[in-house]
Formats: sequence, structure tokens, C-alpha cells
Amino acid sequence: MSKFLIAGLGNPGNEYINTRHNIGFDVLNAFALKHNVFFQPSRLADVAEIKFKGKIFVCIKPTTFMNLSGRAVKYWLDKEKIELQNSLTVVDDLALPLSKLRLRKKGSDAGHNGLRDIQAILGTDEFPKLRFGIGNQFTRGRQVEFVLSRWTKEEVPIVKAKIEKCTEIIEMFATTGIDRTMSEINHLTF
Repeated sequence: MSKFLIAGLGNPGNEYINTRHNIGFDVLNAFALKHNVFFQPSRLADVAEIKFKGKIFVCIKPTTFMNLSGRAVKYWLDKEKIELQNSLTVVDDLALPLSKLRLRKKGSDAGHNGLRDIQAILGTDEFPKLRFGIGNQFTRGRQVEFVLSRWTKEEVPIVKAKIEKCTEIIEMFATTGIDRTMSEINHLTF
């Protein structure tokens, strides 16, 4: 069976639940729920293993806090002997509007501290990323406050639809490959 590491980035703790910055955790929670699996605490992350169509998904929600996600990602890649191209990091993205998702094979951290740490620890930016647009409706100097805020009631239906689509994207990434998955989802608008 092919093995994949799916890393959803976020911050542990109740104060971060349902915030924009924790969308990686929310996507992985939905993916686990869809497959009737539960996360268990483990080394540097909460972990769930999902089997789907001959694939094994090792899903991690790092407990190291967002800005130190690299240690958890590297540990689980090494422990599970997973090739970097068989990893997918799910992350919030200020540069994308709420209506968009972007899947890429590689790319810069775009100012995201969690991605920056992963890239520093791994020594490369050449790993797949699923970027979940959260928009950038904040005034100058209020970025941190914005990313740590909860979704508005007007945004919730879009967020739920995108989370559901992300669970499909994770499956497609592993079963049909990243190129086909990118061509199917990168043009979508929610």
C-alpha cells in the first residue's frame, strides 16, 4: 500500500478552535470524520491513520504550535518512511480570497510562518501544499488578529463547502495524482 502524510497546520488549544489559522486542523478533522477515524495524541502531533482505496493516509495535526510545525512534519515523514512528494500540507493563505483553494507541487512559504519552519527543517520548498484562501480583510497592523479570529456567520457556508471539497482533494491527490487534481480544483470558485 502506498503511504501518504497529510499535515494540517494549526495551533493546539481551545482558544484556536474554528479560527482562520486553524483551517488545516479543521480539514483533517473533517477527513477523519468522513472515514470514521479518530485522532490520538502521539509524538509532536495528534495522529490518525486512514485506509482508502489501497492507500494509507497518516494524518497529523502538529502539537508544536504553527510556527514550529517543521519538527512534527519531519519526524512523521521519517518515522513512516514517506517520500516528500507523497506529503500534503494543508494551510491557510491570506493571499487567496475566501472563495479559492490552490494545490501546488512546490512553492515559497509566501510569508506563512508554519510553512517557513517546515521549509527550513526540510531544506526545500518542493513539497505539495493545499492552500485554503482565508482572504485579507484586515486593516494595517491587524493581520495576527485577523488570522486568529473566527469565521463570520456569512463565511461559514463557504468554509464548510471548501472543507468538504478538501477531503475529496486529499483522496484525489493520492488516487489520481497531483497533476490531475490540480487541473480539476485550481479553477474552482466557492
